[in-house]
Amino acid sequence: MMQAVQRPLILVTNDDGVYARGIRALADMVKPYGDVLVVAPRDAHSGMSHAITVKTPLTLKKIHHEEGLTIYKSNGTPVDCVKLALNILVDRKPAVCVSGINHGSNSSVSVHYSGTLGAAREAAFYGIPSIGFSLMSYDAEADFTDSVAAFKPIFEHVLANGLDTNCYLNVNAPYQVPIQGVKFCRQTAGHWNEAFYERQDPRGETYYWLTGHLQNQEPEADDTCEHALAHGYVSVVPCVIDVTHFGVLRDLQSKLSSR
Repeated sequence: MMQAVQRPLILVTNDDGVYARGIRALADMVKPYGDVLVVAPRDAHSGMSHAITVKTPLTLKKIHHEEGLTIYKSNGTPVDCVKLALNILVDRKPAVCVSGINHGSNSSVSVHYSGTLGAAREAAFYGIPSIGFSLMSYDAEADFTDSVAAFKPIFEHVLANGLDTNCYLNVNAPYQVPIQGVKFCRQTAGHWNEAFYERQDPRGETYYWLTGHLQNQEPEADDTCEHALAHGYVSVVPCVIDVTHFGVLRDLQSKLSSR
């Protein structure tokens, strides 16, 4: 008797929270391709980067199950959710981890602050091909139709072909403009120009709200994620896990190792 072929396991997470519109759109996008396990924060955890919880207990609660789709929520960070999924829940290695769809861009240096990309990076640590998807809209009711149509072929390629084990993908889509296509590009050099708004609470205690905008340090470059997005393209940046600067390493070894 022939055994039934097991469907690929697809891990889904995000940083906007398990009830966000973006993660629902992402789970719907990948559901036809395998068994989907969603493990996501119960609340929004934007800007968590690669944070983990070490001083308080973590919770994990199943909130939905149907054929091919199981959803859990946790009080932890996006990276906590990936760790819980891979160390407690799964019965086999996921074929792919997808994180998002984030409400807001994660282009340029935002990759370092993003909980969406932190979760994708964590899964990549385990050798799982991983993608972080983001849409350039902070609207909680954003329409993901066009972005999902553009994201799907990227997901299909990674599911079929995998990724280098030292790599994960940072994928961003423009919003409310006709999508011109997909561009594979490099990360834009940039930084955030921050501003802190000072306020006082009813007790007279001072507090601050952080805001700011991304400063593109190379606005004339035409091979970056910012350029692609500004011209209506989905940007795909392959990111590395090993952050060793090998040029500097070789220079230090040649100049200092003998001392």
